[in-house]
Amino acid sequence: MDQKTDAENLTSDTPRDAGLLRSDAAGIATLTLNRPQQRNSLSKALLVALQDTLDAIAADKSVRCVVIAANGPGFCAGHDLKEMTAHREDEDGGLAYFKDLLARCSAMMQSIIALPQPVIAKVHANATAAGCQLVATCDIAIAGQSASFGVNGINSGLFCSTPMVALSRKVAPSHALEMLMLGTMIDADRAHRIGLVSRTVRDDELNRSVAEVAQALASKSAAVLALGKQAFYRQLPMPLDKAYDYTGGVIVENLLLDDAREGICAFIEKRRPVWKDR
Repeated sequence: MDQKTDAENLTSDTPRDAGLLRSDAAGIATLTLNRPQQRNSLSKALLVALQDTLDAIAADKSVRCVVIAANGPGFCAGHDLKEMTAHREDEDGGLAYFKDLLARCSAMMQSIIALPQPVIAKVHANATAAGCQLVATCDIAIAGQSASFGVNGINSGLFCSTPMVALSRKVAPSHALEMLMLGTMIDADRAHRIGLVSRTVRDDELNRSVAEVAQALASKSAAVLALGKQAFYRQLPMPLDKAYDYTGGVIVENLLLDDAREGICAFIEKRRPVWKDR
């Protein structure tokens, strides 16, 4: 969806200067990072806009899937280092600002995990530092072949500690540590091989591929997807026996939903299910 269409559908509670555009179509909300000259770095204003928009989407039953995309030559360059550096002139050397900024970013990332709807990262270019964290946080990430990824703060004397949280939960420790300690970029194919992204496609197929996945997700039961997404993230840190105890209860809860009854009947009767989303 082009920038003009996004701007025309910008929600009234999203400031135009925050660097975030939102468009909605057929149950799919597309959030477009729109600070192209800053390579979509996460300024405080952009973090606030993302948080407010995610909070609104969480309560919006008309939204069945979310896509996070970006305009310009980069997907997301992480935090806005120029904005951060300016606050070193604060009386406390930037301490209060840094604490607030990082807390806002961590809360926003956790909101993506907590969101009932599935979230797709549509990555067309470089995603670095907190930008790579954003990709790793999304439920599904689809990257064009020219995309690249890095947690390269180490090169500027800043270990990517908070991006490490999302990265280490998506890829094996050896891959995560190599990226964090060397600060080198990896291409889309390697990102796919190590599990950072779900799939890679030709650049000219990225729009179509993301649209197909988003439409497929939007066609599922919203209630079942929300239940399953929550259960997936909750069971990850559990010991094996606790995970089975917990998910056993979840699937029983799932079986009692209206949509489970409808879906099973539709399968038996060889017809399309009609979801009630409850």
